[in-house]
Amino acid sequence: MRNPAALTIEEQLVAIPTGSQSLYGKLTVPLESSGLIIFVQGSSSSLHNPRSRYVDRYVERLLNESNLATLLVDLLTVEEQEIDLRTRQLRLNIALLAERLIEVADWFTQYPDTKGLRLGYFGTDTGTAAALEAAAVRSDQVGAITSRGGRPDFAGSALVRVSVPTLLIVGGNDLEAVKLNREAFKQLKCEKEFAVVPGATRLFEEPGALDEVAALARRWYYSHLVG
Repeated sequence: MRNPAALTIEEQLVAIPTGSQSLYGKLTVPLESSGLIIFVQGSSSSLHNPRSRYVDRYVERLLNESNLATLLVDLLTVEEQEIDLRTRQLRLNIALLAERLIEVADWFTQYPDTKGLRLGYFGTDTGTAAALEAAAVRSDQVGAITSRGGRPDFAGSALVRVSVPTLLIVGGNDLEAVKLNREAFKQLKCEKEFAVVPGATRLFEEPGALDEVAALARRWYYSHLVG
């Protein structure tokens, strides 16, 4: 599904207002974008975590090559990130993260470079739970959700209210994630799919694992956002 036109892209740093502060992210927009994928990250998977950042950037690049715009964004303010580094509590505040995601999605539906694009969420870690909870509250905002080794179980009772097509991807060697994701998958009532990448661990750093993640995500988004 790669399009040479997609190789002409624009990258920009964006600041999204939230109250009196801002959330910061990197927006990448191919010349002929057919959708916008928001990477929904908890603090432990933030833009400042080198390993997680590399993983998300790799998947992001492959989605960009398929004419999908992407946004890597921190859902915590700079001040909140500093607090979270000490307490490790805000990353577990799923209600707060979901509220921020709704704000971000609303902002980008009005932003000139992304206005009119259908939105998809790509969740990791607690960001998956935030994406599911946000979708349960505002199903009109998003057309598809993908999770890479995330924690959908943290969405709790919101799982049964999700109506947005959802794909859960886990590594075959990440046994705890396989168990937790299967349990959450059973509670989802929406169109759904469960995918296991054989031999992969939590960050999918094994050869070919991230390419498989990107291919699965790309197919899901094209089926539900573009097709």
